[in-house]
Amino acid sequence: MLFVNKFSRTLIVAALAAIFAAAFQLPIQAQAPAPVQASAPSQQPNGVYVSSDPLAGVKYDNRWDLSVGLAYGHIHAGPNLREGANLGGLDISGSWWLTKRFGIEASGRGYLGTSGTAPNHDSLNGLFVAQYMFLAGPEYLGPHNKHGAIILHALVGGTYGDFNTDLRGNTPGPTGPAAFYNNQLTGGGAFGGHIDLNRSAHWAFRVTPDALLTTYDGTSQYPHTQWNFGISAGMEYKFKPKR
Repeated sequence: MLFVNKFSRTLIVAALAAIFAAAFQLPIQAQAPAPVQASAPSQQPNGVYVSSDPLAGVKYDNRWDLSVGLAYGHIHAGPNLREGANLGGLDISGSWWLTKRFGIEASGRGYLGTSGTAPNHDSLNGLFVAQYMFLAGPEYLGPHNKHGAIILHALVGGTYGDFNTDLRGNTPGPTGPAAFYNNQLTGGGAFGGHIDLNRSAHWAFRVTPDALLTTYDGTSQYPHTQWNFGISAGMEYKFKPKR
């Protein structure tokens, strides 16, 4: 009996050892193909870098474009004022391209701000003035590539000057205490162009420096022609279809 018990214990120990061996052997067998699987990815690239050019579609063959920008303009609100007025506003312009190089541009610009009155009346400072320009004319596509372009234009039209809204009860006109122009509609122009920096086939960052011409009339005998600097910066969108 003792022998049987001893033999049974031996079988149990042998069976446990076999189970242990099988348990340790299974993971080893499962991992055996691992070197082959590990080497497989090394035969293929980890990833392929695909470059994309956002400017690849820039063709300069659009029929229409529209731009909107924040604008700055400088004027003198009266014929004899030493102090100029620095005005800020909005520039909205659109183009219709007849050919690849030549187009027609229309532009609406509004400038608002304040002006001093020296040397006429030092106590009247910060008076509101405004200038609105409605212009149109030819434009020409100059040097250009997919990164940007220079576009020249010569725009003429009308300008409305608002000088008498904020006189605070004083007499308007060049002979009044402020010595401002009378409110009037007169001729105007913008001569310069656009500097476009393309961001995609449709969008461009646009800067527009111009020499601004106004012909306000101080009196019926002495008209006053002004040349001042103006600039705007904003975004342009090029519409399809193609020409």
